[in-house]
Order: sequence, then C-alpha cells, then structure tokens
Amino acid sequence: MTRSDLLALTPDSLAALANRGLVKRATKDVESGGGPDLVVEADGTVRGRLPDGTETVLPAGAGLEAASCTCAATGTCRHRIAVVLTYQRDHAAQPEAASQDTASQDAASPEPGDELVHWSPGTIDDDALARVLGPRVLTAARRTHRAGYTARIHRPNAADPVPRVELPTCIVRFLVPGELGYAHTDAAPSMRDEAIVLAVWAFRVADERGLTANDVRVDVGGKSGGHQADLAETLDLAGELLLDGAMHTSPVLVSALRRAGQDLAAQNLYWPAAAAGDLMEQLTAYSERHAVYQAERLAELITELYARHRASRAGAASPRSQILGTDESADTPLRRVRLTALGCRIGGTDDERTADVYLAQAGSGIVLVLKRRWKATVTGHVLGGRRISGSPLRTLATANVVSEAASRSAGRVVRLGTGRVAKTTITPLGASWEDLPGSILVRDLRQAGEALSLLPPRLIRPRVEAELVRVVEIAEVCDIGYHPGDQRIEATIADAAGTTATVSATFNPYAPGALDDLAAALGREPRYVSGTLRRSRGALVLDPIAVLTADGATVPDLAPGEGEGDLDAHAGPRADRLGEVLDAALAACADAAHRGLRHLTPTARARLDRAAADLDRTGFRSAAALLTDLGHALGAGDPQRMIDAWVAAQLRLLTTAELR
Repeated sequence: MTRSDLLALTPDSLAALANRGLVKRATKDVESGGGPDLVVEADGTVRGRLPDGTETVLPAGAGLEAASCTCAATGTCRHRIAVVLTYQRDHAAQPEAASQDTASQDAASPEPGDELVHWSPGTIDDDALARVLGPRVLTAARRTHRAGYTARIHRPNAADPVPRVELPTCIVRFLVPGELGYAHTDAAPSMRDEAIVLAVWAFRVADERGLTANDVRVDVGGKSGGHQADLAETLDLAGELLLDGAMHTSPVLVSALRRAGQDLAAQNLYWPAAAAGDLMEQLTAYSERHAVYQAERLAELITELYARHRASRAGAASPRSQILGTDESADTPLRRVRLTALGCRIGGTDDERTADVYLAQAGSGIVLVLKRRWKATVTGHVLGGRRISGSPLRTLATANVVSEAASRSAGRVVRLGTGRVAKTTITPLGASWEDLPGSILVRDLRQAGEALSLLPPRLIRPRVEAELVRVVEIAEVCDIGYHPGDQRIEATIADAAGTTATVSATFNPYAPGALDDLAAALGREPRYVSGTLRRSRGALVLDPIAVLTADGATVPDLAPGEGEGDLDAHAGPRADRLGEVLDAALAACADAAHRGLRHLTPTARARLDRAAADLDRTGFRSAAALLTDLGHALGAGDPQRMIDAWVAAQLRLLTTAELR
C-alpha cells in the first residue's frame, strides 16, 4: 500500500518536524547515493537500512515522532528524514492509493490533488482524537473548553497549504491532511496533545459557523452571555473622572480604579483591566506632576473602556474574547523554538530603564517580545552590554535565537529559561530576515496598507505586544530629513513597485545617539528596516526599530553618542489641513476630560464649538454634529447626557483619525 502521508510531507513540513539543517543533510545524502534501502511491509510500515548500518522504522498510522531509529538521536534525526525522502523519490511517479486504515482516516479525506488546499482539521471527530491522542487528553482539553478560549484560524490556500491555528499561547499546524500524527505545535511535549485537540475543535467551530475565510477568529467553548455587565463599576468610575477631570480627581478615585482593574483581571477581562491600570498611572503621574501624563492619552484610555464595553455587547465582528481579553493568561512552555531578532527598543523613566527585544517566530508568523527592566539611569548604548540569557543585549538584538527552555504568554511576551538545563543558543543574524513569512516581511506596501485598513479600530483590538511590528523590504530611500522643532527624523522609502512609506523616529532621551545612527544606516542603501507599521493621515508610517544593510544590522537605540550629529534639515511636511482639524478637535476633547465636563470654562467650551465648526467646514460632518451635541449637553447640565455625548464624539474622532 502507498503511504500518502509520507508523500504529502513537503521540505517545509519536514523542517518543522526537525530543522532545515537536518533536511539539507538528509537531502544531500540521498542525492549522493547514501540513502537507505527500503522495505515496505503489507501494513504500510516502511523500514530503511542506511549504508552505515543504521536501521529506521516508520510505522503506519503515526508521525515521525513515533518512528524508531538505532542511532543515538533522541528526536527526529536525519535518518528518519532520509527514509521519507527516499520513499518520496521511489514513489514520485506512482498514483496515490487510498490512505491506510488509521484513526485519522475517520476524517473526511480530501480528493487527490485537493488535499493540500481543500481540507479542514475540523472534520476529525472526537472518537479519532481519543483513539490517537488518548481519552485523558480530551478530558483535560474539555476543562479548557468549559472555561472558553479564543483561536485564530488560518485555512490552507495555494500560497500556504498548511492549515494552522493560533491558540492564546501556541501555534498548531496540520502538516498532512487527515493525519494527527503529523500535527506540529511549538508547545512543550507535555501540552502538545491537548493543544492539538483544542486546535481541531477551533476549526470545527469555524466550519459549523460557515467561516470560510483564510483568516478568521473564533471563540470556542465558555459560557454564553459572557461579561456584558462586568464593566459597570469601572465605567461608573470613568464617568466620574470625566465629569470632574484629572484636575479635580481625588486619591479615592485612583484607589477605586486600582481595585476595579484588579477585579477585571480576576474575571479574565485583561484588556479593560490593562486600560484601567494605564488610566490609574496617568492620574498618578498628573498628581505627581510627572512628564508621563498626557491629557490626550487620558482621554483615549477613558474612550477605550467605553469602546470595549459597547463592542462586547453589540455583537461586533471581532470575538468578545478579542475585545475583552478573556484568553488564557498563563505562560505556555515551548519546545525547541527558533527566533529571529528584529532589534530592540529602549524606554524608561527617571530612575529605571527598559529594553524590549523583538523576536520573530517564523514558524507561527508572529512577533514576540522579550522584556527586561533595570534600576539604572544609563543610555541605551551602555545597556547594550548588559547580559540576557548569557549574551549582551546588543548581540541578542541582532541574532538568531534557538531555545529549548522558552515560554510565551497570551500577550506574546516570551521568556528564555536560565540555568544549566535551560539551553539557549545565540548565532549571527545573517540573511534570516529574507526568509521571514509574509505575515512579518512586507514586500508590497500597498498590500500592507490594505491589510491595516481591514483591522478593527485600535480601541477594541487585543492589547498584544508587537501586534504591528513588521520588516519592510526597501527598494529605494528617496529622501532623509530632520525636523528640528519636533526633534524627528523622517525618510521616504519605496518598495519595488514604487509604493512609498514614511520612516519616522523621534528623539529618545534614553538613546540620544539613535537619530544619528538611524540617519547613517538609511544612507547606506539599506535592504530592510524593522519597525511598527501604522496608518496615519492616509499614509503608511513606520516607527523604526532596526535597519539591515550590507554591513549587518543596526539598532539605533543601542548606538553610542549624545545626539550631537549634524543632520540635514527636512523641507517640511506638506500641509495637512484635515489632520490639523482632527488634531484640534481631539485636543479640545482631551482638554475637556482634563478639566472635567462639569468644570469647563467659557474658553474651553468655545474651543469645542470652534472645533465643531472647523470639522463641518472640512467635510467631517458626522464628527461635527457629535461635537455640537456635546456643546448642547454641556449647556443642559445633565451629567449622564454629557458623558454619553463626549464618548460619542471622542469615538468618532479617534476612529476617523486612525482610519482616514
């Protein structure tokens, strides 16, 4: 009988099950005549004997992890890969026969030629899951199901024929149609089988709901109804803050916000809890006269709480778990994981410094963040010498990382284990950025802009780290200039099709040499730049993290210097009347939240009226009408009406500014 599972394994699938080095070595052995002699038994078992005497057995109805080999390797070895490659070579010209009688055959098997695209793991039933993975695994998975979890479904297509599921803390890929033995996950072995079950159930839910798009999110399990009234106390506090403003807020309200945030976190409402925590920090910063306080940020956080509450009740397109953050929060240990560094961002306060190292996980197509914090007041250049997992920060930020002791959270924060058992290898970056998947590597800026425009508003998106960190391939740097007033460098870059984006970086006092280093790197014909990609005023803007040139990777935040370089002045941005009007309206709303709606002076109210008139003249008539309604509500003196009107106007303004 023909082993269709072995024939379906692609080089990428084999690399996922082992690594590319083993696949390349096994391929070389087979092509040079050093491959195994094969014997295929009646039940489909494949036995291979290699020239060095090594014997490998691939049993029917199981993946490579169930194979046996007489070599000393503890995992998938090159001998197993060589047996697969030799079998594929010998059977390449033969038509596929029916699949062997395995538990996974219970799934609806796709037609030959269509299996790589038109199949769903959701067709695998629970009997097959129990038979292959064991009933205990299903019992454990049902506990997670009862609590509820979210999943992102990636259906197979011609460009990416492997279906996969992004669970809160790991990725599951189904490498061979209908074969559970070839399901691959980056979770640790102790959690592998449960993750596979949860991924199958997620596909099943998507199938039952008719969600056939290539990329969809679903909520699986949990109790219906959810958390519709759980934000009531927090919204009451937010409303009180709006009425009194940051200027008149008492320590009692700050303490109440802290408790409300803790209560939200206890209910697994992590995103509103985080917003409440940030709001509390803003109020504390204002009371302490700290520069961290920003009225615009205060207003945005208040709006976020109302936006998440409304979206969770209104049946928005995004699952409730994505809006409220009800995902599993615990860390998940990862098996051997390969990460590609995309640079580092330095931040901090007056008495501490932070470093965020961005690490692309190519297999899952996402970016993780490694965080460190120090009680120090040094620059990013000095921090570059601090060691993380045995390597200097500047080395880690420009390297490939292979770890057997990593874990990641639902918020995409990764931790690298330490100690004798925790093995982590750091190697030079090389050309790794070239091999990143399309979800991270942007070669077409027009497509990237369209993808950003399809995202839900930022106010209700998940608060995950590095959500929009990308690597952009550069065909040309059109111009570079410095805005002295804003202490900002801007450069126009273009892709191969001529579509442009703006690289924009503002002076960072914790990394004073960053702008000089960035300007120098952009002037050396860079090939790629990593950063956070966003839309602003109808254009794409990239906040840079690192630049890759022929000389290697440059991380501006770790550069030496005090910012004394002589940068060429920019000719200045073109006038953006629409942006100026929106900014003025948002500033007026933020000033109202800062002062308190019941404490506004005639000057502050006149500012709102002026902003409404300007919005109407420039064509933002819906926003203008809402801002006018706010003026009427302020005149009527009804507290709830004032709150509702301010929130409605602020929601319209923020989403308009983001999406236009």
